[in-house]
Amino acid sequence: MIAIIDYGVGNLFSLTSSFKKIGAEVVVTSDKSVIEKASKIVLPGVGAFGDASKKLLESGLDKVVIEQAKNGKPLLGVCLGMQMLFEKSYEYGEYNGLSLLKGKVVPFNLPKEYKIPHIGWNALRFKAKSPLLKYINEGDCVYFVHSYHAVDLDNSLIATAEYGTEVTAIVGNGNVYGCQFHPEKSGDVGLKILKAFTELGE
Repeated sequence: MIAIIDYGVGNLFSLTSSFKKIGAEVVVTSDKSVIEKASKIVLPGVGAFGDASKKLLESGLDKVVIEQAKNGKPLLGVCLGMQMLFEKSYEYGEYNGLSLLKGKVVPFNLPKEYKIPHIGWNALRFKAKSPLLKYINEGDCVYFVHSYHAVDLDNSLIATAEYGTEVTAIVGNGNVYGCQFHPEKSGDVGLKILKAFTELGE
């Protein structure tokens, strides 16, 4: 069973529907005991980093996520959920992340012809081998919606996309993974990435 963490921020319905479409058993929950029993965890997120990190902290689920990840349970952060895996974000201030991956989240610094937020389909460029890539090909396109991006990564970069700069798209280190784009909005390619995640450790 895959637990999608409900802490008041996230695209829960679309993620749930996508996992069900590939035949995965999934539950949306804020219950610590359910998360502990799950085989895998998904941390969603939309909106501002500061608000989301505050809600996660107030729920006490930050400690659960860190504990489960450090115990080796596969974890997937999606969009803002991916950004929260890093050490810090500089979105409207400075905020601490979960520090499960090394790196920080900063505003885009793009040429004037590029609009912010970055919204749209972009091709993936593979940077490292990863089980998340087993069903997709380099050049496959996924759907992004974000104004901040992860930099200064340490050995966790799996794939990037091009949007006026090289944008971190997929990260992973050990059992901790993240997608800056929305796999649940990325058609068959997104479903294939989620399918690969469901098969981790099997």
